[in-house]
Amino acid sequence: MNWQDALKDYQLYLKIERGLSQNSINNYSFDVKKLISYLEANNITTSPIAITKETVQQFIYTIAKRVNARSQSRIISGLKGFFNYLIFEEYRESNPLDTIDSPKIGRKLPDTLSESEINELIGAIDLSTPQGERNRAILELLYGCGLRVSELTALKISDLFFEEGFIKVTGKGDKQRFVPIVESTQKYISIYRNDVRNHMDISNDFKDTLFLNRRGKQLSEAMIFTIIKDLATSINLSKTISPHTFRHSFATHLLENGADLRAIQLMLGHESITTTEIYMHVDKSHLKAAIENFHPRQ
Repeated sequence: MNWQDALKDYQLYLKIERGLSQNSINNYSFDVKKLISYLEANNITTSPIAITKETVQQFIYTIAKRVNARSQSRIISGLKGFFNYLIFEEYRESNPLDTIDSPKIGRKLPDTLSESEINELIGAIDLSTPQGERNRAILELLYGCGLRVSELTALKISDLFFEEGFIKVTGKGDKQRFVPIVESTQKYISIYRNDVRNHMDISNDFKDTLFLNRRGKQLSEAMIFTIIKDLATSINLSKTISPHTFRHSFATHLLENGADLRAIQLMLGHESITTTEIYMHVDKSHLKAAIENFHPRQ
């Protein structure tokens, strides 16, 4: 088995067996390709089955001089997954990275916006244009439901269940979840649909897509980044923000106001509660309040 065949088989496994998105598959593949490039650059002839832990260790030592600890940790994790796949398929008996520890890295706390900053950003939108109504609905939805940008651009009209108070969201690995949507967010989406979208010339392939560009096609993720960046510039916001900042703010503000961590996990679509726990960086007074309000000895 050569490296290219092994990589293709691994990509197929990630897609079919694990149901990962193309973006995730590309990230995992990128880590393996780095190792392949290292072997080629150093004229090291070995196969995925025969490569030794010493060769992999030397690769890790080499990249450690060029990338930060977080990137190094990600590459190690990606390669471990690749070699675990080879073990699963019985091509190998051991993982050459089993004895290689990832570097210690601090947990990066998410950037968040205050409620006033979010209101100021939305208030800076020019509502005299059709795109303005669309952009207001987008920001209200990002903050109101905590969506990933990829989830927002893929959202369909048929995913809106306003009478029930929910939207159906398709997340990573095509996993679907229902997220509550408040009436104010519903209102801004309805204004966009009725006053703007209904008057557009929409391409046949995007009749059910909610957010459209001027050509009647699905709005790109890059365009949403640009919309938010331009709004931040217009109000002289000192923070560097992205669509994900609204997702972080959604979760943080819910937690600060007493929402259950498990409920936040379900709304965000996190597989593990440990991913959601990053939002526990909020003021510790909320933890004290939880004891005072809910412990039977109080």
